[in-house]
Amino acid sequence: MNTAAVRIAFEQNIIVVPFDSILPLKQISDETKRLVRYKRVAQSIAEVGLIEPLVLSKHPDENGKYLLLDGHWRRAALLDRDETSARCILSHDDETFTYNKRINHLATIQEYFMIVRALARGVSEEKLAKALDVNIGHIKRRRAMLDGIGPEVIEMLKDKMVSTVTFDVMRKMGPMRQVEVAELMLSASNFTVGYARALLAATKQADLAKPERAKRIDGMTPEQLARMEREMSTLQQDFKAVEASYGADVLHLVIVSGYISKLIANRKVERYLDQNHPEILEEFKAIVSVTSLDHTVPESTAR
Repeated sequence: MNTAAVRIAFEQNIIVVPFDSILPLKQISDETKRLVRYKRVAQSIAEVGLIEPLVLSKHPDENGKYLLLDGHWRRAALLDRDETSARCILSHDDETFTYNKRINHLATIQEYFMIVRALARGVSEEKLAKALDVNIGHIKRRRAMLDGIGPEVIEMLKDKMVSTVTFDVMRKMGPMRQVEVAELMLSASNFTVGYARALLAATKQADLAKPERAKRIDGMTPEQLARMEREMSTLQQDFKAVEASYGADVLHLVIVSGYISKLIANRKVERYLDQNHPEILEEFKAIVSVTSLDHTVPESTAR
C-alpha cells in the first residue's frame, strides 16, 4: 500500500508582493477593460478590496521574481488604482491550466442565494449594487426572481444557467406545470426564454397560475394556441414513451447488431446474401456501421 504523503500545491501563508516583482503572462488591453465583466471586477475591488489573492509561482531563472498564474484582471484593476502591491498565494507548480480552464460559473439560482444572503446579513442594496457594478433595480429584480417558483423547480435548476426572464415566464404557470416544464428543459438542455414562452403557449388554461385570466401570447390567435396545446400534449406523451423504452431499445439494438456482425463475417453467408439478397446485405452493413461508431478501436490495438 502506498503511504506517500500528498504534496501541498500551495504555500499555506498569504504573502504581500510588490508589483515590480510580478511578471504577468499576458497584458490586459484597453478593449478588455471595456468589458462588463472586467468593470465588475474593478468595481468590486474599489468597494470591498481584493477578495481573491493573486496566484504566483517563483521565476525559474530570476531570484525574487514571480510569474503571475492567475489574477491578471485583478492586477490590472489594482494598478489602475495606483496600488503598489497585492496579497498573493505562492504555487509550487508553474502552470495556468487549473485556474483558467476549470472555472465553475455561478449559476443563476446560486447568484440569487448569494444576493439574498448578503442582504440578510445587513449589506444594503446600494452597496451590493456598487460592488457588483449593476444598478439597484437589478438587485431588486434578482431578489424577487424566485417568487412564485416551486421548491422542486428550484432544486432541479439550481446548477443551471437560466435566464431570469425564464423564471418570469414560468411564474405564470401552476406548480405542477412548472415541474413539467423544468423536466422538459432539462431533457432538451434548453433554458432559453424562447423555449419557456413556447411551453407557456402550449400550456392548458387550467394549468396556469391564474386560470381565470385568458392566456395571451403576442402574435398568436386563440385557435393557434389551442392547436399548439394539443400538439404539445401529444409530443409530451410521445417523448415519455420513448424515454421509458429507450434503454431497452438500445440494449436490443446492441445485441442484434452483434449477431448480425458475426453473421455477415461468415464468408459463405455474405456471398449468398450478396448474390441473392444484396439489398438485405446493405441494410445489415448499415446497422453494424451505425452501432459501431461508439466502439472505435484504439490505434495501439488496431495496428
